[in-house]
Amino acid sequence: MPAVPPGPDAGPAAAPGTDEVDRIVAGWAAARPDLDTSPLEVLSRVSRLARHLEAARRAAFAASGIEGWEFDVLSALRRAGGEGVSAGALVHQTLVTSGTMTTRIDKMAARGLVTRARDPRDRRAVRIALSPAGEAAVDQAMERLVAAEREILAPLPAASRAALASTLRELLAGFEPAGD
Repeated sequence: MPAVPPGPDAGPAAAPGTDEVDRIVAGWAAARPDLDTSPLEVLSRVSRLARHLEAARRAAFAASGIEGWEFDVLSALRRAGGEGVSAGALVHQTLVTSGTMTTRIDKMAARGLVTRARDPRDRRAVRIALSPAGEAAVDQAMERLVAAEREILAPLPAASRAALASTLRELLAGFEPAGD
């Protein structure tokens, strides 16, 4: 990813091997030497990386003709296989309300990205499945997303990427259930 030039209030140029977070932490150390700002060294970097990742995700999805929320639903359907899933299962996987999911399914069906069909085992239930256009869009978006994320991680050797993934998994485990 290209470096973003410092803003007008960025102060002197950073020493080699430092980043904007180092400058922020140093500024707080000078302003509040009594305050332990070490959490900023990790979480401010995670926050800043998340912004870069979100920009890469938006670009990958836009280049594939879909929105981020569409990718979430389409990728859940793609991972589920060809039979489709219930709207309730999609609600659970995407963490939105049932009303929001209904609206999203309506919009994607109107665009030809998903289909609705009665469940052959329970005629009262409806299953949502990918259409061929939806499958093509989500596959293309996923290919672009993986390429963009690979570029973001390119400065790290494979061992560092594995260690980072493990460390982040350990941290995230405190916020999310292990699996359902």
